[in-house]
Amino acid sequence: MLMRFPALASILALAACTPTGPMDGMPAPAETGAASHMTPAVTVNAGGLEEREPDTCGAVNYISVLGQPAAQIAALSIDRPYRIVEWRGVEDQIYNPQRVVFRLDARGNVFNIDCG
Repeated sequence: MLMRFPALASILALAACTPTGPMDGMPAPAETGAASHMTPAVTVNAGGLEEREPDTCGAVNYISVLGQPAAQIAALSIDRPYRIVEWRGVEDQIYNPQRVVFRLDARGNVFNIDCG
């Protein structure tokens, strides 16, 4: 038992050092040259864990704001429910297939548009 403790301690120490995502001081995805995109339609997988209807909110109608500042969303005159999710923002997990979701990058530009 005592022989296993050093090995376990070293594994835990290494696991704690491994970054799991963007860190402070590191460039955000939009700053690394990642292109803005539309989320592809998700179909029902074999286990039935996720089901999305393709573009039920008409997200394709708003692609003109991809890569633009969030202030441009107000100029769209959207007549349906929509949500703006800031970089690393918190959002509830209630899925509404009719709602347009604008996701922003670290600079406040629209990085992704999807339904939900």
